Amino acid sequence: MKRLFLFLVLFPIFFTSKAQTPAPAPKTGPVIKFLEKSHEFSDIYSGDTVYHTFKFVNDGIAPLILSEVLVTCGCTTPTWPKEPILPGKGAEIKVMFKSIGKEGIQNKVITILSNATNSPERISIRVNVLPPK
Repeated sequence: MKRLFLFLVLFPIFFTSKAQTPAPAPKTGPVIKFLEKSHEFSDIYSGDTVYHTFKFVNDGIAPLILSEVLVTCGCTTPTWPKEPILPGKGAEIKVMFKSIGKEGIQNKVITILSNATNSPERISIRVNVLPPK
């Protein structure tokens, strides 16, 4: 009787805990993985230009191709690799921000379109632009 009671109590717990842990999905193509997804600059003055490099790796099993990198305004200029990035290899997206005519906190989002299974991806820069000197 004691065994039957334990069986009836533990049996549902065992199977429900297993059902809550799904197996990881297998990688099926390229996956873009950034080492950092945002960067905050210190204060700058209006008219200054700042640069930042976002590093990423192809964490997938097929070559990664960046088709386009989109920005929200002309004050932000990205440069990205045009050649395929092989699995396990890394590359960089360089971002330039020109603060001419800007003041206050600026948050610029860069959208990366690619053949990655997690496309689109977004990175961002944030800067506080002070009035010109």
